[in-house]
Amino acid sequence: MRTVLAIRHVPFEDLGVFAAALAQRGFMVRYAEAGEGLLNEALESLVIVLGGPINATDVTGYPFLAAEYELIEKRLKRGAPTMGVCLGAQMIAHVIGATVHPARAKEIGFAPIRLTDAGRESCLAPFEAEPLTLHWHGDTFDLPRGCERLASSDICENQAFAFGPNVVGFQFHPEASAQGFERWLVGHAIELAAAGIDPRALRADMANHGAALGAKGAEVLHRWIDQADL
Repeated sequence: MRTVLAIRHVPFEDLGVFAAALAQRGFMVRYAEAGEGLLNEALESLVIVLGGPINATDVTGYPFLAAEYELIEKRLKRGAPTMGVCLGAQMIAHVIGATVHPARAKEIGFAPIRLTDAGRESCLAPFEAEPLTLHWHGDTFDLPRGCERLASSDICENQAFAFGPNVVGFQFHPEASAQGFERWLVGHAIELAAAGIDPRALRADMANHGAALGAKGAEVLHRWIDQADL
């Protein structure tokens, strides 16, 4: 059976809608929790590095990141199928050589992305007709050398990139699920309060858009698998 290693940094930022899509494609998911050791990535068909509320380069404060960086570097050297979401995308970009830095503003909530020409031909094609998605980050990254920009937003120029056919990074959250969204609101309650963001507004937006976002997110996963060299 083909397997997926999903590196999870906080319990509520999981695979979301990607999980059912992976099961449909016959993949078995293995989670590796932050700081609790990693499975041997060489055994995994896919690796997905998920999000989390820490700085991607703070290896001193969060030493477990060193092992994740080692794993990502090994995957990239082999061109093995690897996806990064939010923190995961920042880590992949950093391994390739890009700078990770604070965005000019926090980007939290539901807002559109703009696909590039390359993005419209990529796994993100489902976002062309309806570009709304969930954003939840304060940092961003420069476009890594040798990568194609796939999407931008008003706040962050680099919302998604591809590094060859098998490696992709998303600053936004195509995996976010309406079913688990209340856990996001609880887990990020301090950040929301500090930013002056009303969780009731986010909850209402997810109620309105969650089904459509979930369908797009699942399609992104399916398209990535179809395009990757497995």
